[in-house]
Amino acid sequence: MLCESSNWYGTHKIDIVVNANLELPDKFCHLGDTLIVDGDAHAAVETRIRSGWNKFRQLVPLLNNKDISLIVRGRLHSRCMRSSILHGNETRPIRKESEVALQQEEMRMVRWMCGIKLQDRIPSKGLRGRLGLDDTILVLQQKRLQWYEHVLCKEDNDWVKKCVKYAVEGASARGRPKKTWREIVVKDCQVCN
Repeated sequence: MLCESSNWYGTHKIDIVVNANLELPDKFCHLGDTLIVDGDAHAAVETRIRSGWNKFRQLVPLLNNKDISLIVRGRLHSRCMRSSILHGNETRPIRKESEVALQQEEMRMVRWMCGIKLQDRIPSKGLRGRLGLDDTILVLQQKRLQWYEHVLCKEDNDWVKKCVKYAVEGASARGRPKKTWREIVVKDCQVCN
């Protein structure tokens, strides 16, 4: 079999032997996101959370500075950590457990910025209010709906729009099938009205 690829330097032809054994990894990291063979987004969410914590550690001197108001720290959090954590998640069907993990990790960051411990038992809504932040799940729903609007505006022959409309044929496995991205977007539309 002959594979042909091209880049800026020209076209490359590679001869693949028919009986060759190719390695099939369980996980694959591409552009900072972890992709898994079964299509689950949990590993990608974990990767994004680690990325958010890395960004948080870089900005700790600013985020814990008492001379900077909580609102400014909240804006910094929203622009740097939250955007890093939620990057790309609008295009994946995320399970409830992953949404809870996103919310918990963000609240850990928020408590750290406010200088409050979990034992102080201050509600999350109050802490987010001090920083001027919206709920993570609400922001994720809005991002998904923005992406859906972007996809709907594409032409009918565009491959992204075809992927959204694509239905898998054949017999399915036993049990409840995994939620599709489209099902989650329909639920978001009902929630956001």
